[in-house]
Amino acid sequence: MGKKSKITEKDCRRIKRSDGMRMKTVKGYTFPEFMEAISSRYPKRTCYKVFRTGEENDLTYSQLVWYARASASYLLSLGINKGDRIAIIGESCPEWMVMYLSIVSIGAIAVPVLPDFPSRDMLSILHDSGAKGVAVNTKHFPKLEGVDDLLLFRLDDLVHVPSLPDGFSFAGAPGFSLIKQKINAKAIDDSKPEEMDTASIIYTSGTTGTSKGVELSHMNILRCADLATDVYVSLKPGEKVLSILPMSHVYEFTIGQILPLMKGLEINFLGRQPAVSILLPALAEIRPHVMLSVPLLIEKVYKAAVLPVLKGEDRIAKLAKNPITKPLVMRTIGRKLKKTFGHRLKFFGIGGAPLDSEVERFLHDAHFPYALGYGLTETSPLVAGCGSSHRAQRPGFIGQVVSDDSVILLDKNTEGIGEIAVKGPNVMKGYYNKPELTAEVFTEDGYFRTGDLGYLDKKGRLAIRGRVKTMILGPGGENIYPEMIETLINNLDFVEESLVVPEDGGLLALIKIDISLMADKMKISVQEAQKEAEKYIASIRKNVNSQLSAFSKISSVELQEKPFERTPTQKIKRFLYPERRKKGDKDEKNV
Repeated sequence: MGKKSKITEKDCRRIKRSDGMRMKTVKGYTFPEFMEAISSRYPKRTCYKVFRTGEENDLTYSQLVWYARASASYLLSLGINKGDRIAIIGESCPEWMVMYLSIVSIGAIAVPVLPDFPSRDMLSILHDSGAKGVAVNTKHFPKLEGVDDLLLFRLDDLVHVPSLPDGFSFAGAPGFSLIKQKINAKAIDDSKPEEMDTASIIYTSGTTGTSKGVELSHMNILRCADLATDVYVSLKPGEKVLSILPMSHVYEFTIGQILPLMKGLEINFLGRQPAVSILLPALAEIRPHVMLSVPLLIEKVYKAAVLPVLKGEDRIAKLAKNPITKPLVMRTIGRKLKKTFGHRLKFFGIGGAPLDSEVERFLHDAHFPYALGYGLTETSPLVAGCGSSHRAQRPGFIGQVVSDDSVILLDKNTEGIGEIAVKGPNVMKGYYNKPELTAEVFTEDGYFRTGDLGYLDKKGRLAIRGRVKTMILGPGGENIYPEMIETLINNLDFVEESLVVPEDGGLLALIKIDISLMADKMKISVQEAQKEAEKYIASIRKNVNSQLSAFSKISSVELQEKPFERTPTQKIKRFLYPERRKKGDKDEKNV
């Protein structure tokens, strides 16, 4: 096979499609075309690194694609055909992407599984998807006990393990290396997928408790990434990304992996959980230009490092309260915060859950390069977003709807708030093997009903107001949005998080207090702080109610002693905290 010519972005932008789409970084929206483009454009550049594991473990763009094609050849030799499903279970790592590309490049379907899922969920997904094989790392292999009829691939070193001989663990079992195979170019080309073929089936674990397999096509994922490559920030080959989110989540996969690879960036993994002890030195050494995060990370940084300064008694706090000097103080804190992130950060993407409004206001005032995005697994994921420049940010709004999408608001109320419905090339094919459920979430004219409530201003900026299923009807038929009340509560001292649910015709606020912080600040014992917390949440009710309309006032409050149960993307599982139907249940604590 002769040397292929470089596929430039200029070449891609010249392509004229019958559907009117304008390409940016690839010639077509299939993963083989994506692989061809990035390997020809950035062959010797490093695409993947793992923090502090040595340069010999770095992976270049040409190596990534070579390994994926070698692995694809081996999968074909095992009898993997178009449409066959192979699950991937493991933390983010270069091997994860090699495995994914090898699967989808031959028209098979990858089933990414969040590594935080318990064993029963993993086994359920393998069964429901009809997986023919599973690539799993050693850490999570014990969760698959009893799975004997699937092809097994060890994700740690990309080895096919045909069997587990007596005396061998999964980690040490012999097998066949996927990446050391001879590439069968003809067989790979003969299995080439089409743009609308399914690339991924992603099982969600949402706030409603219903797990569904979302079918995303090659077009869905690659168009979503390609369209966003130059809209929100200008990226240059060689710039660095620090990846801390699971690749099995579509937000990280599309925006944190595929998009940077399209632009020739270097993606760095921590190689372990992003605890402060490893994250801070990684930020100092890697000095990333790009990071993606869920709101929880930046909210913790704000509460731990920024809030004590702004609400303290020293000179800085006083200057921050003065309208004249406040902008200078905020900019100064913003520069220090940016320095903590390595001093080169140009894009800090926040998505996956709503960002606290007080935190967002601070980030905006501090000129921190944050960027919000909104979407769902079903939309691959991006529906709307803003750039990381101060001018692009608008507190209270997510940002502009992506140019490919048509967004409408269904059943709008008098305030202009309605259910967000979207149509575009990023919207899923449907729920795997669930035609009735698929039909339920699409309107007659083809719009996907997101289940989220939103508002569009005159400039087309989207604001999120809550969930359709969490909206509570007031006594006079008023719409009550619990998320807005929770924001007021969460911004108060000592509050970690809260949840507002309907109870006996009124509203109950479950409030989790940081007892240790309260004890430290008030200089009392933890036991005394526990008693103070009970009194404190009563004062919270009075404080918050003074800011609410009559129909949305909190009726009662309760101390939430245990952390709320969360989805892998850190949203509270609201379905676990339903309306209490029996008065005798009031004294029971939620789990």
